[in-house]
Amino acid sequence: MTMAAPSKILLVEDTRSLSALYVAWLTAEGFDCAVVETGAAARETLMRDHYQLVLLDLQLPDMDGMEILKLVADDALSVPVVVITAHGSINTAIEAMRLGAHDFLVKPFNEKRLVTTARNAITVGELQEQMDRLRDEFGRDRFHGFIGRSLAMQGVYRTIQSVAKSVATIFITGESGTGKEICAEAIHQAGPRRDMPFVPVNCAAIPRDLIESELFGHLKGSFTGAIADRDGAVTRADGGTLFLDEICEMDVALQTKLLRFLQTGQLQRVGGDRLETVDIRVICATNRDPREEVRAGRFREDLFFRLYVVPIHLPPLRERQEDVLEIAESLLEDYGREEGKTFTGFSPEAAEALIAHPWPGNVRELQNAVRNIVVLGEGPDVTFDMLPAAVTAGITVPDTGRLTNGRTRRNMPADAPVIALGRELWEIEKDAIEGTIALCGGSIPKAARLLGISASTIYRKRQAWETGEKLPS
Repeated sequence: MTMAAPSKILLVEDTRSLSALYVAWLTAEGFDCAVVETGAAARETLMRDHYQLVLLDLQLPDMDGMEILKLVADDALSVPVVVITAHGSINTAIEAMRLGAHDFLVKPFNEKRLVTTARNAITVGELQEQMDRLRDEFGRDRFHGFIGRSLAMQGVYRTIQSVAKSVATIFITGESGTGKEICAEAIHQAGPRRDMPFVPVNCAAIPRDLIESELFGHLKGSFTGAIADRDGAVTRADGGTLFLDEICEMDVALQTKLLRFLQTGQLQRVGGDRLETVDIRVICATNRDPREEVRAGRFREDLFFRLYVVPIHLPPLRERQEDVLEIAESLLEDYGREEGKTFTGFSPEAAEALIAHPWPGNVRELQNAVRNIVVLGEGPDVTFDMLPAAVTAGITVPDTGRLTNGRTRRNMPADAPVIALGRELWEIEKDAIEGTIALCGGSIPKAARLLGISASTIYRKRQAWETGEKLPS
C-alpha cells in the first residue's frame, strides 16, 4: 500500500534556536518542514512551492509578517497560516485573523500546543481544498462562454476540461441553438492551442461547389471567379483549431477528401498539385443524429469513426430549466447595457413563464426573447405582459396575480387538502400537487421545493392533465 506523503510545513522564523526546536517537534510527528528566516525568502518560497501550512513569526528582520499574510490572501494561495509572535495582544490577533490567519500562537508555547494547532490547521486546509475542488467541478455557473449550474451542464464542463489538452477529434451533437460553437471555442480556449487561430466553417451555409475551396483554398484561375490565390480555412487554422459546424451537411464527395486530409495531415488546393502540411485540431458538430446519417448513406462510415473519437452532447434548454432564469438575467443585463436601459430582473410571474416555456429554439430563442423585451420594454422589472407572445402562449395571470399556466386549478382551502380515496392515482396526485400550489400562493417553484420535485415536472404534469394524457407518477 502506498504511504501518503508527509504534510509540508513552511516555518518562517528568524531565531535559529527556536526554529530548530520547532522543527524537531514537528519532524518527530511526521511533518516535512522547511525553514526560511526572512519575509523575502518566505514570499519567494510560497510563490514557487506548495505547502499544507505556514507557521509565521510576525517579527521578521526585513518586514512585518502581516505582509506575508496579505500576500497569501491577495494571491489566493490555498494554504492556512498560523501566526507566531512574542508580542501577543488581542489587537494583533484580531488583525491577523482579519487578514486570513487560521490561528494565533503566543510565545512561549509547548510541543503539544504546536503539534495540535498544526494538525488542526492542516485538516481544515485539506477540507477547504476538497470543497474548492468540488465547487470547481460541480458548482460552476460560468464556463468559457456557457452559463448554467445544472447537473447536465456540469458534466459538459468536466468533459471539456478533460479533453481540452488532448489532440483527439471532438464530435459535438445537440439541437440548433444549444451552443455547439460555444462548446468548440471552450475546448479551444481551455487547451494549449488557445493563442492560435480558431476557425469556424458552417458546412450548411456554403454552396456545395465552393465548400472545397473554402476548406482547402484555391489557386488563381482554378475556376470561374478565382481571381487570386486564396488560403482555405484549413490553412488559416494551422497551429490552432478548425471547427466544422453542421458536418453532416457536407457533400459525400468532399467527405472523401476530408477523410484523406485527416489521415495524412496534408491538403491540396483546388487547381494545385502541391501537397501542404498543416497541424490543426478538428472539432465538428451537427444537429442531426450522425449514426442515422451513416445508416441512410448520407455520411461516410469511415469518416464518422475518424471524427467520432470523443462525443459531447449538449442538452436542450428544456432539460436544464433550472438554468433558464440565470441565462435570461445575464442576457437582460448585457442587452440592457447595449441599449442604454436598466433592468433589475424578472417579476415572479415572468420568471415562472420563462421556466414553463419549452424553448424549442433553445438558448438562441431565449436570446431573441430577451432582446425583444429590452428593445420594446422599460424597466426596472420585466413583468409578465412584457414577455413575447410566443413565450406566454397558453399562460394566464388571474386576479390573484399568480400563474395558472392556462390550466384549471381547484380552489383549495388554506389548510392542507383532504384527498378522497378510491380514485385513480393520477387524480390523487393532481389534488396533492394543486393543493400544494394553492398553499404556496400559486408559486410553482415553491410548491416544487416542498414536494421535492422540479418545477418542470409540475408543468409537464399539468399539461398532461389538460390534454388527457396520463404520465407515470
